[in-house]
Amino acid sequence: MNKNIFSTLTKLAIGSLLLGLLLSAFSVSPRKLLEGLGGTALEIFDIIAGMMEWAVQYILIGAIVVVPIWLFLMAWRAFRGK
Repeated sequence: MNKNIFSTLTKLAIGSLLLGLLLSAFSVSPRKLLEGLGGTALEIFDIIAGMMEWAVQYILIGAIVVVPIWLFLMAWRAFRGK
């Protein structure tokens, strides 16, 4: 089940990246797209962007500790044969 979730998230990320590149070729930005949808959507975008801006620094700090531990555990399991 975890592989299906990872596969789905990977496909969504790749699809979003490709569509984002295509839209940027036509000078479409997220802000312009949301401005076309109305003021409420722009306010929602600003709130989400602010939350992401706040969260990214904490995610990166945590990842500095968590990712090496996870990598060590994965390598340990691989060497043990599980």
